Amino acid sequence: MKPETIKKLEELKNCLKEIHYLEHASAILSLDRSVSMPKNGSKDRGEVLGCLSNIVYNIITSDRFKNLIYSFQEEDLDFISQRGIKKLKKYFEDMNKVPEDRQQQWIITTSEAQSKWEEAKIKDDYSIFKPSLEEIINMTREFLEYYGYEENPYDALLDKYQSGLTVKKLDKVFYDLKEGLVDILNKLKESNVIIKEDFLKKKTCKTQQKELCMYVLNKIGFDFNSGAVAESEHPFTTNTSNKDIRLTVKYVENNFTKAIFSSIHEGGHGIYEQNIPESLSDIGLNGAASMSLHESQSRFYENIIGRSYEFWKGIYPKAQEIVNHLKDVSLDDFYKAINKVEPSLVRIKSDEVTYNLHIIIRYELEKMIVNGEVNLNDLPELWNKKYNEYLGMNAENYEDGILQDMHWGAGMFGYFPSYALGNIYSAQFLNAMFKDMPNMYEEIGKGDLSHVNKWLRENIHCHGEIYDTDELLKKVTGEELNCKYFLDYLRNKYSKIYNVSL
Repeated sequence: MKPETIKKLEELKNCLKEIHYLEHASAILSLDRSVSMPKNGSKDRGEVLGCLSNIVYNIITSDRFKNLIYSFQEEDLDFISQRGIKKLKKYFEDMNKVPEDRQQQWIITTSEAQSKWEEAKIKDDYSIFKPSLEEIINMTREFLEYYGYEENPYDALLDKYQSGLTVKKLDKVFYDLKEGLVDILNKLKESNVIIKEDFLKKKTCKTQQKELCMYVLNKIGFDFNSGAVAESEHPFTTNTSNKDIRLTVKYVENNFTKAIFSSIHEGGHGIYEQNIPESLSDIGLNGAASMSLHESQSRFYENIIGRSYEFWKGIYPKAQEIVNHLKDVSLDDFYKAINKVEPSLVRIKSDEVTYNLHIIIRYELEKMIVNGEVNLNDLPELWNKKYNEYLGMNAENYEDGILQDMHWGAGMFGYFPSYALGNIYSAQFLNAMFKDMPNMYEEIGKGDLSHVNKWLRENIHCHGEIYDTDELLKKVTGEELNCKYFLDYLRNKYSKIYNVSL
């Protein structure tokens, strides 16, 4: 590259570093808000986060930043730098769409709303959270006018988490997915197999749960020298860099597997972040191509690895040693229990077959909310109506109903589809992985995930945001998005567990 181009790239690197430092501070303050901040600190914390966000906003929307990123000639840059500049231009343009004062108010509002959501969930009182939710919805609709959209307002929200994703595309994917899932569920109902799971509900002290969670995280490859685990009401992952990944877990005394699988899920997010090359931060590509791709990694570790027979075969003796009441439970019985298909009211407690129906419910509700088709007072009732329609269940409280997720309090409308897409991507990646490593599950059964981690690192993680999701999927699998692989994965796995043809 030309000396002038190299000099400007160095200036850009320093500018991005300044932004990163501010976002680093915001991430730690946000983590603390959910983990240890006292209730009365909510308002002040929101204002601090709003102030930091405003500083970042001013840097990104400044003439200095604009002139710098638009000064590069594509032919003067290498491929990675071209992709970085393209991404930063979109970042600049998107940030400029929202007025500074409204951007700052959004941070304050969502920060306070998350505290209200936690209080409402603990007290099982929707009225505590409803005013905050109403404010977030109103601001979301306001922001849609800033973002702009061609067909459906919800498209603008989907685009935040996966560039180019639209309702039109998603409706087609979810239609095919729903048809396949309903078919599998109906056939599973014909099975005579009875799966016992009472031992999963036995009381397990936090000390034992924590020890098993840490052991499992270590086995899947989470690097504790660059990561740590805390507790929160709803599990999540926060990263400041690939050297500092924070996971949170919720321990439930009478359901120890909830902590185990949420640990593996968040650990999957963390491993992805830990494996993204630090050098990509120089050009702003040190993240995931989309949240769907991020969720593909968390769901891959949680389900395709974490709920496999082979994974538990490799670690079950240690699990029995840590959790006393598992000593009388066979590996076969444990495996079947953690894969039991049974409709649940709570998304994060649901099985692999019904999980995506939880996502489709939220997707349909969010479209209605964003398009002003539902009154906030009627939302809990509509929630139950959807659950009755899809899963034949009604929530008897708000905690297991409309208050179960943290996402709306965080203003994350448009995020939920990422989970379902992540499931589809994960199975498509599995199919590609099998072609390269046909004996992968045999190695996993020996307690060795190094080959799996290496494949994911070299094929997905190392690229950061160089490629968009569709490009990377095609590069890795040779195909476009196809839910066939996910449905085939379910059919193959659950036909064996339930001894029925799927």
